[in-house]
Amino acid sequence: MSIHEEIEVFLASHADEGYRAFQAKLIPNIDPGSIVGVRTPDLRKFAKTLARRDDVDEFLAALPYRTFEEAQLHSFIIAQERDFDQLVAKIERFLPFVDNWATCDQLSCRGLAAGSDAALAKVRSWLESDHEYTVRFAIGVLMQLFLDERFRPEFLTWVAGVSRPEYYVNMMRAWYFAEALAKQPVAAEEVIASGALDVWTHNKAIQKAVESRRIASEQKEHLRALRRRLS
Repeated sequence: MSIHEEIEVFLASHADEGYRAFQAKLIPNIDPGSIVGVRTPDLRKFAKTLARRDDVDEFLAALPYRTFEEAQLHSFIIAQERDFDQLVAKIERFLPFVDNWATCDQLSCRGLAAGSDAALAKVRSWLESDHEYTVRFAIGVLMQLFLDERFRPEFLTWVAGVSRPEYYVNMMRAWYFAEALAKQPVAAEEVIASGALDVWTHNKAIQKAVESRRIASEQKEHLRALRRRLS
């Protein structure tokens, strides 16, 4: 059986109509007809099997895909790549075909930690992309890999400097700053207080931070006072 045939059989046998409808509501910007309704844990497990096949590259080269789940499988397969340069190459080939927040956010970037400086250079280039989800992915890399011991205050400036109209980019910017307020509160609050963010992202970041259990009540009160009015 070819890899494409095996994937087709797997998706058909694991389809769940109720879950498909649930997914369609969560990802409203894609054609609901492209969603089969296979649960993520099942896709992750199957992707590990596919990654061991000699013909896996045949599947990875078949972009763009007909279904949301095939894109998810692609994401989970390339996340298993351990060679930094190969991982970057596979990510960059895939990113232009990512068309929703779920596939974007489930494209694991952990392997990029193996080459921090090179990864940061890639992040800078991805932030300048014309493609919405490439920018979102770049911000996600900074949030997942560079908010702890690898953090530098300039990363906050990079994210604040992103000027895009898309909801899913600015929601990620807000999420990034909410996480930064929890992990790097002094540096993050300085940027928030400076007014460097657009009003929507500024207020959304504060909202998400105030909802977090990792932020002290005193800091939450201070953040509430920094909310800005929409003009």
